[in-house]
Amino acid sequence: MANPLDTDAGTELFKHYETEYQLVQADLVQKLDQIAELSGEPRKAALSAAERALEETDELLGQMQVEKQNVPTSQRAAINRRLRDYKTDVDGYRRKLRTLADDRSALFGGRYADNPASSSGDAHFEQRQQLLSGTDRLDRSTQRLKASQALANETEAIGASTLAQLQQQRETIDHTTRVLYESEGYVDRSIKSLRGIARRMATNRVITIAIITVLVLLIMAVIFSKFR
Repeated sequence: MANPLDTDAGTELFKHYETEYQLVQADLVQKLDQIAELSGEPRKAALSAAERALEETDELLGQMQVEKQNVPTSQRAAINRRLRDYKTDVDGYRRKLRTLADDRSALFGGRYADNPASSSGDAHFEQRQQLLSGTDRLDRSTQRLKASQALANETEAIGASTLAQLQQQRETIDHTTRVLYESEGYVDRSIKSLRGIARRMATNRVITIAIITVLVLLIMAVIFSKFR
C-alpha cells in the first residue's frame, strides 16, 4: 500500500513537471512561428533553439511518465489522456521543425546556391550550436534536479512535522485513556459506596419498623392491663 505522503509528493512533482512542460511548449510554439519569417544565420539559430526546446519537452514528458506512477490511481486516467495529447502535440512540433529545417533555401539564402564552399563554416556553426544545446540541456536538467531536491526536502519536512503531530496526538490519546481508566475506578468505588449506603438504609428501616412494632405492642399491653 502506497504511503499517502509519497502519493502527495508524487502529485506535486508531477504538477511541477507539467507546469514546466507547458511553459516550454509555449516557448517552442513561439519559436516555430518565428522561424518561418527568418533566413540565413538567424534562422539557423532559431532552429537550434527550437530543437533544444523540443528536446526539453521530450525530457519533461519522460519525467511526467515516471512520476505518473506515484499519482493516485483515481487520477491516472485523466493524466494518461493529457500525456497522450502532449505527445501528439510534440510529434506535430517535431514534424513542423523538420519541415522548416529541410527548407535549405530559406536556411542558407542565396549563399547556399552561390557559395557551396561555405558548407565548412556551416559545419563549424552546427558544432557550436550542438555544444551550446548540450550545455543548455545540462543546465536545465540541473535546475530540474535542484527543484526536485527542494520539493523532496519540503516533502520530508512536512512528513517529519506530520509524524511529530501524530506522536503528540498519540500521547494525548494515551493520557486520555489513563484518565478514563482512573475515572472508571472512581465510578466503581462510588457505586460500591452507594450500595453500602443503600444496605445501611435498608437495615435502619428494618430496625425502625421493629422498634415501632415493639412500642405498639407495649402500649397495647399496658392498655390491656388497665382494663383487665
